[in-house]
Amino acid sequence: MATHKTNKELARAYFDAVIAGGLPDELLTEDMTAWTTLGGDTDGKRYQAMAAMLRRMCPEHLEFDIRALTEEEDRVVAEVVSNATLLTGEPYSNTYVFVFHMRDGRIAHVAEHFNALIVMEKLTPLMKQLTAR
Repeated sequence: MATHKTNKELARAYFDAVIAGGLPDELLTEDMTAWTTLGGDTDGKRYQAMAAMLRRMCPEHLEFDIRALTEEEDRVVAEVVSNATLLTGEPYSNTYVFVFHMRDGRIAHVAEHFNALIVMEKLTPLMKQLTAR
């Protein structure tokens, strides 16, 4: 990375990148890992693919309203509400808590907590439809 970002700036850059369509390697450590409410543990490449899939499911409108960012040592906790319009035209909104662990100016791990019922109702069917193509 050309300039050093604070941990909070890295967390904000994460949301900006997801909105833009994915997570660039420059934001992540080479051994980045993730955990999600429904998917459990995963590696960085798969998590990057999941972020890109979210943007495919919400091509017209996707935003994250960061309600709070709390930083301590190498961790940032983000309380976030998403608002989007799905590919089907339906609205999508969910409440999240992201826990980021940073290392050497990059994201080393993210735990993504969300309302699983909303994801299963709104995103899972659309994800299956897009991956079947």
